Amino acid sequence: MTDGGKQASPGRQKLLDLRQQQARRERRQRLMIWGAAASSVLLVVGVVATALILDQRNTPSLGAVQTFTPEAGHTESPVTYEQSPPAGGEHAPVWLNCGSYDAPVTNENAVHSMEHGAVWITYSPDLPAAQVETLRESVPDTYMVLSPYEGLPSPVVASAWGKQLHLSGADDARLTEFVREFRQGKQTPEPGALCTGGVDGGPTS
Repeated sequence: MTDGGKQASPGRQKLLDLRQQQARRERRQRLMIWGAAASSVLLVVGVVATALILDQRNTPSLGAVQTFTPEAGHTESPVTYEQSPPAGGEHAPVWLNCGSYDAPVTNENAVHSMEHGAVWITYSPDLPAAQVETLRESVPDTYMVLSPYEGLPSPVVASAWGKQLHLSGADDARLTEFVREFRQGKQTPEPGALCTGGVDGGPTS
């Protein structure tokens, strides 16, 4: 029927029917497109959420990290530190050049490097050579100090300013996570300060 109450001609009615069919097809197509888009978004969200959950499950726990609140400041005198190896405190005016050392380094210089954001990895002098090499290969090139240390409480100890973790060896998965978390970390008093141009190794005059 037309708006005037008269029956539409067969040709006009056919045109109206075709338009209605076309409108229904377009609505169905829009619904299909929206549905496909929504499904894609949900799929992406699901994949990302799953990846995050798996990543969290596979990330080694740093729950065993010890936290300290060391005092800073320069001194020319030897320092008796509360932790061994130290995890911060008063230190020499000159920092230790970051890098790998085959012999013990001076605590007071290494602590100064930690104040600048370095992580100091110490290992027992009797640690197998293969594990020492693993440590050398696994640590970053900058803001890291690696050296042997007498009398450690565990085969390897990772220390940053105010943070310390005892490790079972060079292959302890927590080492990488410790370095990622605390090297130049928010606990660092002077992040980004020099880790070169200081001194190498042993005591300074």
